[in-house]
Amino acid sequence: MMGIEMKKVALLATALAMVTTGSAFAADMAVKAKKAPPVVAFDPWDIAFGGAIMSDYIFRGVTQSNHQPSVTAYFEPRYNVTKDLQLYVGVSAESISFANRAAAEVDVYGGIRPTFGAFAFDIGVWGYLYPGGSCADNVLTGGIPGGNVCGVSTTTIFLADGNVMKKDVSFFEVYGKVNYTINDSFTVGATEYYSPNFLNSGAWGNYASLTAKYTAPSTVFGPSGVGMYVSGEFGRQWFGTSDAFYGTGAGTVFANGIPYKDYNTWNIGIGFTYKVFTLDLRYSDTDLNKGDCNAFTSAFNATGTTNVTAINPGGAGSNWCGAAGIAKLSFDLTAMSNLK
Repeated sequence: MMGIEMKKVALLATALAMVTTGSAFAADMAVKAKKAPPVVAFDPWDIAFGGAIMSDYIFRGVTQSNHQPSVTAYFEPRYNVTKDLQLYVGVSAESISFANRAAAEVDVYGGIRPTFGAFAFDIGVWGYLYPGGSCADNVLTGGIPGGNVCGVSTTTIFLADGNVMKKDVSFFEVYGKVNYTINDSFTVGATEYYSPNFLNSGAWGNYASLTAKYTAPSTVFGPSGVGMYVSGEFGRQWFGTSDAFYGTGAGTVFANGIPYKDYNTWNIGIGFTYKVFTLDLRYSDTDLNKGDCNAFTSAFNATGTTNVTAINPGGAGSNWCGAAGIAKLSFDLTAMSNLK
Protein backbone atom coordinates (compact mmCIF):
# COMPACT_ATOMS: atom_id res chain seq x y z
CA MET A 1 0.00 0.00 0.00
CA MET A 2 2.83 2.36 0.84
CA GLY A 3 4.41 1.72 -2.59
CA ILE A 4 1.13 2.42 -4.38
CA GLU A 5 0.68 5.71 -2.52
CA MET A 6 4.25 6.79 -3.34
CA LYS A 7 3.64 6.09 -7.04
CA LYS A 8 0.46 8.21 -6.94
CA VAL A 9 2.35 11.11 -5.34
CA ALA A 10 5.10 10.87 -7.94
CA LEU A 11 2.62 10.83 -10.83
CA LEU A 12 0.77 13.84 -9.39
CA ALA A 13 4.02 15.79 -8.99
CA THR A 14 5.01 15.01 -12.60
CA ALA A 15 1.62 16.13 -13.90
CA LEU A 16 1.80 19.39 -11.95
CA ALA A 17 5.30 20.04 -13.26
CA MET A 18 4.14 19.48 -16.84
CA VAL A 19 1.15 21.79 -16.40
CA THR A 20 3.28 24.51 -14.79
CA THR A 21 5.97 24.30 -17.49
CA GLY A 22 3.40 24.34 -20.24
CA SER A 23 1.64 27.36 -18.75
CA ALA A 24 4.90 29.26 -18.43
CA PHE A 25 5.83 28.39 -22.03
CA ALA A 26 2.39 29.51 -23.25
CA ALA A 27 2.65 32.77 -21.30
CA ASP A 28 6.08 33.39 -22.77
CA MET A 29 4.71 32.77 -26.27
CA ALA A 30 1.91 35.25 -25.64
CA VAL A 31 4.36 37.92 -24.51
CA LYS A 32 6.53 37.37 -27.55
CA ALA A 33 3.53 37.53 -29.88
CA LYS A 34 2.40 40.87 -28.42
CA LYS A 35 5.86 42.49 -28.47
CA ALA A 36 5.63 45.72 -30.51
CA PRO A 37 8.06 46.34 -33.37
CA PRO A 38 10.80 48.86 -32.63
CA VAL A 39 9.67 52.47 -33.09
CA VAL A 40 11.80 54.56 -35.43
CA ALA A 41 12.46 57.98 -33.91
CA PHE A 42 10.82 60.81 -35.89
CA ASP A 43 11.75 64.42 -35.23
CA PRO A 44 9.47 66.63 -37.33
CA TRP A 45 11.63 69.74 -36.99
CA ASP A 46 14.50 70.55 -39.32
CA ILE A 47 16.46 73.59 -40.46
CA ALA A 48 17.98 74.13 -43.89
CA PHE A 49 20.62 76.78 -44.41
CA GLY A 50 23.39 77.66 -46.82
CA GLY A 51 25.03 80.29 -48.93
CA ALA A 52 26.66 80.97 -52.27
CA ILE A 53 28.94 83.22 -54.24
CA MET A 54 28.07 83.80 -57.90
CA SER A 55 29.62 85.70 -60.78
CA ASP A 56 26.26 87.34 -61.58
CA TYR A 57 22.87 87.42 -59.84
CA ILE A 58 20.34 86.65 -62.57
CA PHE A 59 16.61 86.73 -61.82
CA ARG A 60 14.35 85.54 -64.64
CA GLY A 61 16.97 86.42 -67.19
CA VAL A 62 17.70 89.92 -65.82
CA THR A 63 20.80 90.78 -63.83
CA GLN A 64 20.18 92.16 -60.35
CA SER A 65 23.85 92.93 -59.74
CA ASN A 66 24.88 94.86 -62.89
CA HIS A 67 26.62 91.70 -64.16
CA GLN A 68 28.93 91.83 -61.14
CA PRO A 69 29.56 89.12 -58.50
CA SER A 70 26.98 88.65 -55.77
CA VAL A 71 26.77 86.73 -52.50
CA THR A 72 23.72 85.14 -50.94
CA ALA A 73 22.70 83.22 -47.81
CA TYR A 74 19.48 81.67 -46.51
CA PHE A 75 17.96 80.17 -43.36
CA GLU A 76 14.83 77.98 -43.52
CA PRO A 77 13.15 76.26 -40.54
CA ARG A 78 10.91 73.35 -41.55
CA TYR A 79 8.22 71.29 -39.86
CA ASN A 80 7.32 67.88 -41.26
CA VAL A 81 3.69 67.20 -40.37
CA THR A 82 4.05 63.78 -42.03
CA LYS A 83 6.60 62.31 -44.39
CA ASP A 84 4.47 63.73 -47.23
CA LEU A 85 3.68 67.21 -45.90
CA GLN A 86 6.16 69.90 -44.92
CA LEU A 87 5.55 73.44 -43.64
CA TYR A 88 8.33 76.00 -43.92
CA VAL A 89 9.32 79.64 -43.50
CA GLY A 90 12.56 81.25 -44.53
CA VAL A 91 14.69 84.31 -45.01
CA SER A 92 17.43 84.93 -47.54
CA ALA A 93 19.56 87.87 -48.64
CA GLU A 94 21.42 88.75 -51.84
CA SER A 95 23.76 91.60 -52.72
CA ILE A 96 22.37 93.69 -55.61
CA SER A 97 23.05 96.82 -57.66
CA PHE A 98 19.90 98.84 -58.42
CA ALA A 99 19.45 102.39 -59.71
CA ASN A 100 18.02 103.45 -56.33
CA ARG A 101 21.15 102.11 -54.61
CA ALA A 102 19.21 99.72 -52.38
CA ALA A 103 21.57 98.02 -49.95
CA ALA A 104 20.45 94.44 -50.63
CA GLU A 105 17.55 92.19 -51.48
CA VAL A 106 16.04 90.52 -48.42
CA ASP A 107 13.52 87.76 -49.07
CA VAL A 108 10.97 86.55 -46.53
CA TYR A 109 8.86 83.58 -47.53
CA GLY A 110 6.76 80.65 -46.33
CA GLY A 111 4.54 77.87 -47.58
CA ILE A 112 3.72 74.18 -47.73
CA ARG A 113 5.27 71.27 -49.64
CA PRO A 114 2.88 68.34 -50.08
CA THR A 115 3.95 65.18 -51.91
CA PHE A 116 1.66 62.76 -53.73
CA GLY A 117 3.59 59.83 -55.09
CA ALA A 118 5.92 61.11 -57.82
CA PHE A 119 4.45 64.65 -57.62
CA ALA A 120 6.07 67.18 -55.25
CA PHE A 121 4.27 70.51 -54.83
CA ASP A 122 5.42 73.81 -53.31
CA ILE A 123 2.86 76.55 -52.62
CA GLY A 124 3.52 79.78 -50.77
CA VAL A 125 4.09 83.54 -50.57
CA TRP A 126 7.41 85.28 -51.27
CA GLY A 127 8.22 88.82 -50.18
CA TYR A 128 11.07 90.79 -51.79
CA LEU A 129 12.36 93.65 -49.63
CA TYR A 130 14.92 96.26 -50.78
CA PRO A 131 16.07 98.30 -47.77
CA GLY A 132 18.30 101.34 -48.01
CA GLY A 133 17.03 102.72 -51.31
CA SER A 134 16.79 106.39 -52.32
CA CYS A 135 14.49 107.97 -54.87
CA ALA A 136 16.24 108.20 -58.27
CA ASP A 137 15.32 111.10 -60.54
CA ASN A 138 16.85 112.10 -63.90
CA VAL A 139 18.74 115.10 -65.22
CA LEU A 140 17.47 115.02 -68.81
CA THR A 141 13.83 116.13 -68.77
CA GLY A 142 13.85 119.36 -66.81
CA GLY A 143 12.33 119.86 -63.40
CA ILE A 144 13.76 121.41 -60.24
CA PRO A 145 16.27 119.88 -60.89
CA GLY A 146 15.90 116.68 -62.94
CA GLY A 147 12.53 115.26 -63.91
CA ASN A 148 10.83 116.43 -60.70
CA VAL A 149 9.70 112.86 -60.01
CA CYS A 150 11.30 112.67 -56.58
CA GLY A 151 11.11 115.20 -53.83
CA VAL A 152 14.46 116.97 -53.87
CA SER A 153 16.51 116.11 -50.80
CA THR A 154 20.06 115.30 -49.80
CA THR A 155 19.37 111.63 -50.51
CA THR A 156 17.88 112.03 -54.00
CA ILE A 157 19.88 110.28 -56.73
CA PHE A 158 20.08 111.94 -60.15
CA LEU A 159 20.71 109.58 -63.07
CA ALA A 160 22.39 110.90 -66.20
CA ASP A 161 20.81 108.33 -68.53
CA GLY A 162 17.26 109.65 -68.13
CA ASN A 163 15.92 106.82 -65.94
CA VAL A 164 14.00 107.09 -62.69
CA MET A 165 13.32 104.63 -59.89
CA LYS A 166 11.25 104.64 -56.72
CA LYS A 167 12.89 104.66 -53.32
CA ASP A 168 10.99 101.55 -52.25
CA VAL A 169 10.53 98.79 -54.84
CA SER A 170 9.55 96.05 -52.39
CA PHE A 171 6.79 93.67 -53.47
CA PHE A 172 5.41 90.16 -52.95
CA GLU A 173 4.36 87.18 -55.07
CA VAL A 174 2.20 84.13 -54.52
CA TYR A 175 3.56 81.02 -56.17
CA GLY A 176 3.00 77.39 -56.96
CA LYS A 177 5.52 74.83 -58.19
CA VAL A 178 5.33 71.15 -59.03
CA ASN A 179 8.02 68.58 -59.84
CA TYR A 180 7.34 65.15 -61.30
CA THR A 181 10.00 62.49 -60.76
CA ILE A 182 10.05 60.20 -63.78
CA ASN A 183 12.84 57.98 -62.40
CA ASP A 184 16.12 58.32 -60.53
CA SER A 185 17.60 60.34 -63.40
CA PHE A 186 14.86 62.55 -64.84
CA THR A 187 12.64 65.21 -63.25
CA VAL A 188 10.34 67.72 -64.96
CA GLY A 189 8.39 70.58 -63.44
CA ALA A 190 6.38 73.77 -63.80
CA THR A 191 6.23 77.05 -61.87
CA GLU A 192 3.76 79.92 -61.55
CA TYR A 193 4.35 83.26 -59.77
CA TYR A 194 1.96 86.22 -59.58
CA SER A 195 2.37 89.71 -58.11
CA PRO A 196 -0.30 92.45 -58.09
CA ASN A 197 2.45 95.11 -58.02
CA PHE A 198 5.75 93.92 -59.45
CA LEU A 199 8.72 95.86 -58.04
CA ASN A 200 6.17 98.31 -56.61
CA SER A 201 5.89 99.73 -60.14
CA GLY A 202 2.10 99.66 -60.26
CA ALA A 203 2.20 96.93 -62.91
CA TRP A 204 1.03 93.40 -62.16
CA GLY A 205 3.45 90.62 -63.03
CA ASN A 206 2.94 86.96 -63.91
CA TYR A 207 5.74 84.46 -64.49
CA ALA A 208 5.35 80.84 -65.62
CA SER A 209 8.01 78.34 -66.64
CA LEU A 210 8.76 74.72 -67.48
CA THR A 211 11.82 73.01 -66.00
CA ALA A 212 13.73 69.78 -66.57
CA LYS A 213 16.65 68.11 -64.84
CA TYR A 214 18.83 65.08 -65.54
CA THR A 215 20.84 63.64 -62.66
CA ALA A 216 23.69 61.37 -63.67
CA PRO A 217 24.21 58.01 -61.90
CA SER A 218 26.25 58.31 -58.71
CA THR A 219 28.96 56.15 -60.29
CA VAL A 220 29.64 58.55 -63.18
CA PHE A 221 32.87 59.71 -61.51
CA GLY A 222 33.62 56.39 -59.85
CA PRO A 223 34.04 56.29 -56.06
CA SER A 224 35.03 59.98 -55.85
CA GLY A 225 31.67 61.05 -54.43
CA VAL A 226 31.26 63.70 -57.15
CA GLY A 227 27.79 63.92 -58.72
CA MET A 228 26.60 65.68 -61.85
CA TYR A 229 23.37 67.08 -63.27
CA VAL A 230 22.15 69.02 -66.29
CA SER A 231 19.11 71.30 -65.92
CA GLY A 232 17.22 73.94 -67.86
CA GLU A 233 14.22 76.25 -67.75
CA PHE A 234 12.07 78.10 -70.27
CA GLY A 235 9.81 80.83 -68.88
CA ARG A 236 7.68 83.79 -69.86
CA GLN A 237 7.14 86.99 -67.88
CA TRP A 238 3.96 89.01 -68.45
CA PHE A 239 3.36 92.55 -67.19
CA GLY A 240 0.62 95.12 -66.78
CA THR A 241 1.10 98.90 -66.96
CA SER A 242 3.16 100.87 -64.48
CA ASP A 243 1.91 103.91 -62.59
CA ALA A 244 2.66 107.49 -63.64
CA PHE A 245 5.97 107.59 -61.75
CA TYR A 246 7.50 105.62 -64.64
CA GLY A 247 5.53 107.45 -67.36
CA THR A 248 7.39 108.65 -70.45
CA GLY A 249 6.56 112.30 -69.84
CA ALA A 250 3.72 114.81 -70.26
CA GLY A 251 2.23 114.88 -73.75
CA THR A 252 3.53 111.42 -74.66
CA VAL A 253 1.52 108.29 -75.41
CA PHE A 254 2.51 106.69 -72.08
CA ALA A 255 2.41 109.76 -69.85
CA ASN A 256 0.43 107.89 -67.17
CA GLY A 257 2.48 104.70 -67.12
CA ILE A 258 4.49 102.26 -69.22
CA PRO A 259 2.99 98.98 -70.49
CA TYR A 260 6.12 96.92 -69.88
CA LYS A 261 7.03 94.44 -72.60
CA ASP A 262 6.36 90.76 -71.94
CA TYR A 263 9.40 88.59 -72.58
CA ASN A 264 10.70 85.04 -72.79
CA THR A 265 13.69 83.83 -70.82
CA TRP A 266 15.64 80.58 -70.78
CA ASN A 267 18.66 79.05 -69.11
CA ILE A 268 20.61 75.81 -69.29
CA GLY A 269 23.49 74.61 -67.21
CA ILE A 270 25.55 71.80 -65.78
CA GLY A 271 26.26 71.24 -62.11
CA PHE A 272 28.74 69.23 -60.08
CA THR A 273 28.05 68.20 -56.49
CA TYR A 274 30.35 67.00 -53.73
CA LYS A 275 28.99 66.45 -50.23
CA VAL A 276 27.28 69.76 -49.34
CA PHE A 277 28.85 71.75 -52.18
CA THR A 278 27.52 72.50 -55.67
CA LEU A 279 29.27 74.20 -58.59
CA ASP A 280 26.70 75.34 -61.18
CA LEU A 281 27.77 76.69 -64.59
CA ARG A 282 24.86 78.24 -66.49
CA TYR A 283 23.91 80.23 -69.58
CA SER A 284 20.94 82.62 -69.36
CA ASP A 285 19.23 84.85 -71.93
CA THR A 286 16.01 86.70 -72.85
CA ASP A 287 14.40 88.08 -76.00
CA LEU A 288 14.11 91.64 -74.61
CA ASN A 289 15.87 94.23 -76.76
CA LYS A 290 18.10 96.84 -75.12
CA GLY A 291 15.52 99.61 -75.32
CA ASP A 292 12.64 97.71 -73.71
CA CYS A 293 15.12 96.30 -71.19
CA ASN A 294 16.09 99.86 -70.22
CA ALA A 295 12.44 100.88 -69.75
CA PHE A 296 11.83 97.89 -67.50
CA THR A 297 15.00 97.88 -65.39
CA SER A 298 15.68 101.63 -64.98
CA ALA A 299 19.35 100.73 -65.34
CA PHE A 300 21.68 103.40 -63.97
CA ASN A 301 24.30 102.76 -66.68
CA ALA A 302 22.18 102.71 -69.85
CA THR A 303 23.94 104.23 -72.86
CA GLY A 304 23.25 105.51 -76.37
CA THR A 305 20.31 107.14 -78.11
CA THR A 306 19.49 104.65 -80.89
CA ASN A 307 17.53 102.06 -78.90
CA VAL A 308 14.22 103.85 -79.42
CA THR A 309 11.06 101.81 -78.80
CA ALA A 310 7.45 102.74 -78.07
CA ILE A 311 8.10 102.58 -74.32
CA ASN A 312 11.69 103.88 -74.49
CA PRO A 313 11.54 107.15 -76.47
CA GLY A 314 14.86 108.42 -75.12
CA GLY A 315 16.75 105.68 -76.94
CA ALA A 316 19.10 104.66 -74.13
CA GLY A 317 19.84 100.94 -74.08
CA SER A 318 20.66 98.48 -71.30
CA ASN A 319 22.44 95.14 -71.45
CA TRP A 320 20.92 93.97 -68.17
CA CYS A 321 18.54 91.60 -69.99
CA GLY A 322 20.99 90.04 -72.46
CA ALA A 323 22.99 86.83 -72.60
CA ALA A 324 25.00 86.00 -69.50
CA GLY A 325 27.15 83.20 -68.19
CA ILE A 326 26.95 82.47 -64.47
CA ALA A 327 29.27 80.46 -62.25
CA LYS A 328 27.83 79.75 -58.81
CA LEU A 329 29.48 77.92 -55.92
CA SER A 330 27.04 77.07 -53.11
CA PHE A 331 26.74 74.98 -49.98
CA ASP A 332 23.49 73.60 -48.55
CA LEU A 333 22.94 71.79 -45.26
CA THR A 334 20.11 70.58 -43.07
CA ALA A 335 20.37 70.18 -39.32
CA MET A 336 19.00 66.62 -39.28
CA SER A 337 21.31 65.38 -42.03
CA ASN A 338 24.52 67.31 -41.49
CA LEU A 339 24.66 68.44 -37.85
CA LYS A 340 23.82 65.27 -35.95
